[in-house]
Amino acid sequence: MFTLPAVSTIAQTIQLSLSPVFMLAGIGSLLNVLAGRMSRVVDRARALEQLHPASTGPEHERHVWELRLLDRRISVINAALFLAVASAVMTCMVVALLFVAELAKLHLGTVVALCFILAMLLLIAALVAFLVEVRVSLRAIHIRPELLD
Repeated sequence: MFTLPAVSTIAQTIQLSLSPVFMLAGIGSLLNVLAGRMSRVVDRARALEQLHPASTGPEHERHVWELRLLDRRISVINAALFLAVASAVMTCMVVALLFVAELAKLHLGTVVALCFILAMLLLIAALVAFLVEVRVSLRAIHIRPELLD
């Protein structure tokens, strides 16, 4: 016969799920930063795409160089966004599995642990991609030597 779990059992499960929920808040903040960076990169790319046809000589070459750089940044940010969202999904799975395991009296400890490890690995990969994007973006902000004379 199916019995309802005690309130204390549910309270303990909620306590267990707090860490992954805080992790979700951090991932949400990372997603916000990544989306903001993506929008700035896209805006800059659109502005350069309008300047590109009318430019010639060194200015044209600089526009092409920057457009290639922006294209690379868009790819890296897109990868970071994908990885961060995948990490958030896996973190949600951890929370859901904690409750399902407790309510259904299932022994899913190994599955929960593997999901959490995968969520952390995905988050680490997203942060590494973010770091790569920041490093790529720094290439574009160096002041050209001819402007410093």
